[in-house]
Amino acid sequence: MATTDHRKQSLYFPEDMLEEIQREATRQDRSLSWIVQQAWKVARGDIRKMPSVNDVLSPPPRPAPAPVASSAAPSSSAQPLVAAAAAPSSDEPK
Repeated sequence: MATTDHRKQSLYFPEDMLEEIQREATRQDRSLSWIVQQAWKVARGDIRKMPSVNDVLSPPPRPAPAPVASSAAPSSSAQPLVAAAAAPSSDEPK
């Protein structure tokens, strides 16, 4: 049989939220602790999807460059991946 860890922790809730949790605990004839534990179990997947402060402050990761497929002979409709800049002509002002 598994042993339950009964560590104490103070949690602070806004007054209206605490009153709502207390009403629900009374309605279900459960403890506040049980209600909060069940709420965590239900919501933890959604909470883990939320960005952390570090995610918000850090720049997004740069996407990896797309792999270039090599082929022996390019088809006539193949387009270059990067267009080369034309060299300036001698009569154009610099």
